[in-house]
Amino acid sequence: MRLYLASTSPARLTLLRSAGIEPVVLPSSVDEPAAVAEAERQHGPISPTGMVLLLARAKAEAVAAGTEGLDGLVLGGDSAFELDGSVYGKPHRPDIARERWLRQRGRTGLLHSGHWLIDARDGGTGEAVGEVATASVTFAQDIRDDEIDAYIATGEPLAVAGAFTIDSLGGPFIDRIEGDPSTVVGLSLPTLRRMLHRLGVTLPELWNRSASAG
Repeated sequence: MRLYLASTSPARLTLLRSAGIEPVVLPSSVDEPAAVAEAERQHGPISPTGMVLLLARAKAEAVAAGTEGLDGLVLGGDSAFELDGSVYGKPHRPDIARERWLRQRGRTGLLHSGHWLIDARDGGTGEAVGEVATASVTFAQDIRDDEIDAYIATGEPLAVAGAFTIDSLGGPFIDRIEGDPSTVVGLSLPTLRRMLHRLGVTLPELWNRSASAG
């Protein structure tokens, strides 16, 4: 069975590959700020979990509706980091990333990952399921300013939610994670497995990649 990934996230792709799944990557063209603004105009303020689920759904639906010849499952995902009630996406700029790291050093925040899965077998856009997974992340207290500056200079934190990773250069600065670690990377594999069950599919049915694949 084929899985279509409505995301360009290298981390999500790597996670799926590590779980034996080589998805077909189909980037969506969703204007994320516009989608959130429209939802808030209609329904009022959206919670962090509501936001990541909204965007995961928008990405999956855009790919399912805009791609001909689908025969499989379409997965959309979105992540955001929450600290003190504020939501932080990708910082994009070094100065913003540094400000966030100074604020979150020694603190604990929540990484929310939204998932939306659409059954598009036989070219249809049938049943869909969604779920949000959350994990808490505690940053080391003793991170030095020069370590923060060196990390930001790599460019890695500029393009990830919360300005950090746990599976690459940012990992040594994280003291503790409570919850599913893959949630923090951007796609909760246990959550995906449960969602597949709700569509009558088991995760091994998606295995199309050997354990020795590079």
